[in-house]
Formats: sequence, structure tokens, C-alpha cells
Amino acid sequence: MKRPAAGSPARPTMSDVAALAGVSPITVSRVMNGNGRVDARTRTRVDDAMASLRYAPNREARRLAGRKAIRIGVLYGSRFTGDLGQFLIGLSNQANVESTQVLVERCESADEEATRLASLIASGVDGIILTPLADTGHALAVVAAADIPTVAVGCGPTDPRVGTVGIDDDRAAYQMTRHLLSLGHRRIGVITGSPDDVMVARRLAGHRFALDAMGVARDDALLVTGTSSYRCGLAAAGCLLDLANAPTAIFATSDDLAAATVAAAQRRGLDIPGDLTVTGFGDGMLATTIWPALTTIRQPSAEMARAAVRSLVRDVYRMHRGVERTPEHLRIDYELMRRQSDAAPRVRPQQSWEMAVEAGTLHLI
Repeated sequence: MKRPAAGSPARPTMSDVAALAGVSPITVSRVMNGNGRVDARTRTRVDDAMASLRYAPNREARRLAGRKAIRIGVLYGSRFTGDLGQFLIGLSNQANVESTQVLVERCESADEEATRLASLIASGVDGIILTPLADTGHALAVVAAADIPTVAVGCGPTDPRVGTVGIDDDRAAYQMTRHLLSLGHRRIGVITGSPDDVMVARRLAGHRFALDAMGVARDDALLVTGTSSYRCGLAAAGCLLDLANAPTAIFATSDDLAAATVAAAQRRGLDIPGDLTVTGFGDGMLATTIWPALTTIRQPSAEMARAAVRSLVRDVYRMHRGVERTPEHLRIDYELMRRQSDAAPRVRPQQSWEMAVEAGTLHLI
């Protein structure tokens, strides 16, 4: 039996992973084999421990145990609102844990989606992971026609044959809007991507529900829709800031749109957050590289990627065993990250005069 060379680090074992994660080796084994009896937080601790130790199961042992190595195709586009770098890291780490190969393709248009998907399917991948694309509906039609196991991350499709991984977008937008209302904002501008995007529609619905719950009247002039691009964000922010009664806060449904709003406001000489509060959605790298750093909804991108790989691998193995596929629909916890881009609204002179009249402290002679 060949021993490790003197002074070389010993290869981490399942027991090492279990000790670092604070669980039993049996739990580690269940996570590796896709056993659904392990709760999400424990599974995440085990995955993180595997990644930290760079633990990889013995491929030959797994092959002898009857587990066929699989290949996953991943398609992503510019609509992804989380941290793409963390998403790809989570994807790579979980693929290593699962002894799975991953082929990643990027596309920007509906026409390109069909070509990229056809290429992935033709290459013999066993399953597909989709992220928000130019036309997610078109992509879903392609994978449905190919009858290939698929998991959509942050897309929210309604096709029962497609698994999903995402956060509760409605509730996250509701929480962000309630946060702005609690600061004292009542004129809240909203900049969204395409209203045809399911996730955008859900975030807008959550925002409106919060307004209704707090008895704040909606104002259609405070809503600007378009695409999720930075350039679109600049134009949309300009429309809102040029209003005679401009908003005191702007909630953007992506960090790109929020960053563009900050830039548009600063070009007009406005202070963020003194003159204008700006919040985003996603918590990608951009959220903390601009100044002021964005208050935003954090999508745990790495965790979403790991969950997508695990879910897809389970579905592929069911198919290989001739068992009926059961796509999963997983919700991942989000977090409202409060940073430097939000504050209570600054009282303007006209507002101060009106408030004094209402309070009866200003007497007209």
C-alpha cells in the first residue's frame, strides 16, 4: 500500500469533514448521496466544510458503488441579479463534491439561447441549470422538448417538469419597502427590469403589497420599467429625479439599476443618502464597490448554486434508475443588508412649512 510522502498533508477524510461541520460521518454521507432527510442549514455546513478542506470523494469507489458520473450544462445571462462570482464558485465546489462535470455557457439574447442550449444538449449533458436569461420562457421550451432534467435558479418558471431554486422575491421586496416606509419615506420611486420577467413582477407585487398594507397610495408616476441594464437605470433614474415632486427614495429591482441611480443622482449634485435614499436587490460585487455602499437584498448566490447542483444530480440519478423524476422547488433564505445608501428623508423647506401648519405651530397673520 502506497503511503503519503513524509511531510505531505494527509488527504482529508469524511471524518474530518464531519468534525469541521459539527455533524456525524453518517450525516456527511447522507449529504453526499442526496438524502433528503438532512435539513438545509446542516447540508450547507457540510458543503462548506467539504469546500474548506477540499475534500473530494474517491471517484473510483463511487463508480464501483454504482454511481455514474454525470455532466451538467449551465446557461446564464446578464439578468442574474446576485453575485455571479460567488454563484460560479458554489457551482464548482458542489460539482467537485458530487464528482460532476460542469459546462458553463453565457448568452445575452433569446436567439443565442437556443443555439447555446442546443450545443449543451448535443454535447450529451445529463441535466441543465438555467439562470435568468433574455427569454427564460424560450429556454424552458427548449429543455422541455429535449425532456432533460432541468433546474432554474432565480427564474420562477411554472412548468412542473422544471425544478427551481430561489428566494421569496415577493416577501424580500415587501420587507425592503417596509424598511423604507419605517424610515419615513412616502414617495418611493421604483425602477424595474422588464415586467414580463417573473422575478421582476414578484418584486413589484411585494412592493405594492407593502404600500397597501401601510395605507400609502400608489403613484404610477413613481414607477419606471425597462431592462435591468446600467444604461437603462441611468435613464429611468433621470425620469424620476426630474419629476416636479421627486421621490425621496428609489427602490431598484437589481443592483445594476441601483448603482446607475446613485450615479444619476450624484451627477445632479444630490447627496446619497441625505437627499435621496437608494436601495437595490441581489448583493452582487457592485453593491459594495460603489460609494455609498448599497442597502440591498442579499441573495446567497453560492448557496443557491450548491442547492441547484444537488437537486439536479438527485433528479438525474432518479432518471438513470428508471424512477419517476420529482423536480424540487427550494427556497433559500435571503437577508436585508443595510449599508450607507439609506437614511430618513430630509425635510425640505416646503415640507417643513406644511408640517408646521398641520401642527398648529405656524400662525398666519
